[in-house]
Amino acid sequence: MDLDGKTILVTGADGFIGSHLVEHLVRRGCRVRAFVQYNSFGSRGWLDDSPADIRAELDVFAGDIRDPHGVRTAMTGCDVVLHLAALIAIPYSYHSPDTYVDTNIKGTLNVVQAARALDVERVVHTSTSEVYGTARFVPITEAHPLQGQSPYSASKIGADQIALSFHAAFGVPVTVIRPFNTYGPRQSARAVIPTIITQIAQGATELRLGAIHPTRDFSHVSDTVEGFVRLAECDAALGQVVNVGSGFEISIGDTAALIARVMHRDLPIRCDDERLRPADSEVERLWADASLMRALTGWSPRFGGADGFALGLADTIDWFTRPGNLARYDASRYAL
Repeated sequence: MDLDGKTILVTGADGFIGSHLVEHLVRRGCRVRAFVQYNSFGSRGWLDDSPADIRAELDVFAGDIRDPHGVRTAMTGCDVVLHLAALIAIPYSYHSPDTYVDTNIKGTLNVVQAARALDVERVVHTSTSEVYGTARFVPITEAHPLQGQSPYSASKIGADQIALSFHAAFGVPVTVIRPFNTYGPRQSARAVIPTIITQIAQGATELRLGAIHPTRDFSHVSDTVEGFVRLAECDAALGQVVNVGSGFEISIGDTAALIARVMHRDLPIRCDDERLRPADSEVERLWADASLMRALTGWSPRFGGADGFALGLADTIDWFTRPGNLARYDASRYAL
């Protein structure tokens, strides 16, 4: 299908990836309804920082993904749903796992139930590489076993299966996108790359991190956004789970060293116990096989490989070190 001329609902539109996705769709000329988390301040999250011409084109719906009535109301009149709304912080999932069931699993159920009732043309549901747990083989294909090593990842496994079950049982046109570790401008400092950048930019004399030996496959947010668009348009992807990743594996420690070099600093790393996951919950290795994505859609990462990662980091560092952006972050404390 072609997204041109379609009305698209983006849930989680106020968040890191969602706001970038909304802006991309508006620039493309799509009609976008942005589902943002209701709050008494009237904040639309990162969309409040979008250019005025983008904000002027948005149809904003403030609600709660846990409310089935609100979800159905938001989806009424929409052709396509890109479902990103979720609780994603792994540390907080140890603290309050029940909220992850309500938001991630029940929220996804609300989306696919409404999609079925309203005959929505396409639902792209957002998964995460965390559902694979520590890699049993690399690179990780979509056939890799699922391992819920945190309450967060377990809730996302449940959400993925709810979405896929509605495709199998009722023919709801669902595709599951499974991004590996997305990074870039606007990301929360609870993620490792912003944590490193903001500590250095705010004058830290040492980097306080959790485990630095695990490896990750980092994907620049613009590549993840393009993945959403390509899968939304891909009829052959219906009923499938599709990895989106850069195909480049690097450890947290090497990532920190690379960022420090780009920022012209040389800092020791101190292990902060507060930032460590429980031992059996740590995902030791992630490395994406995105060959299915390439085969289905022709997508390839603009920021792939070692050279692409360096370029993506430079773009990210540039955004975070602008004074107005850096002032939003407090690197002196650890946020769940």
